[in-house]
Amino acid sequence: MKKQERANRVSMRLNELYPKPSIPLRHSNEFTLLVAVLLSAQCTDKKVNEVTVSLFENAQTPEKMYQLGEAKILNMIRQLGLSNQKAKNIHRLSELIIKKFESKVPHNFKDLESLPGVGHKTASVVMAQAFGVPAFPVDTHIHRLAQRWGLSSGRSVVQTENDLKELFPESAWNKLHLQIIYYGREHCTARGCDGTKCSLCQELYPTRIKPVILKKP
Repeated sequence: MKKQERANRVSMRLNELYPKPSIPLRHSNEFTLLVAVLLSAQCTDKKVNEVTVSLFENAQTPEKMYQLGEAKILNMIRQLGLSNQKAKNIHRLSELIIKKFESKVPHNFKDLESLPGVGHKTASVVMAQAFGVPAFPVDTHIHRLAQRWGLSSGRSVVQTENDLKELFPESAWNKLHLQIIYYGREHCTARGCDGTKCSLCQELYPTRIKPVILKKP
């Protein structure tokens, strides 16, 4: 099976499993999505969703988040990894959104990536899921599965993103990003599959015997 054929098969199977994937991070607007994605770095979405219940009850806008202050933000997110830096970033980006972007989350990559704590992946998620702009954010699940499915060499996250964008139509990127994440969590997990065990790995590589040696992002 050639690479493009594998990509087509992946798309078909994921559409069967997850026809309408929802965004796993709870949010109510563009700003809360941005904050939730920022908080999800090195944390599970489940834990982030637990923490943001209280945080977003108090602050769903840049103004209210800024008014909370860094210390209160930290107290509410302390359970998460890198909480000190995340609290600083959230407080500072709230201020910048108010002063520089008229209290609106910017909807272009350049301005989003200028905000503290917002890298390309975070910006891509916000652009895709908040503004509907085609993007292909690559997290650890996507980076892992792209290698197991022979869709990318996995040399870097940038390489994986570029490889996937070439294989799948732009109109499918935003949905496919979520579908691969769900599949990676439920079926082709980091420890539960090695490229030979889950149904999709077996379908794509029926004769594969040796585990896939992954390149980490």
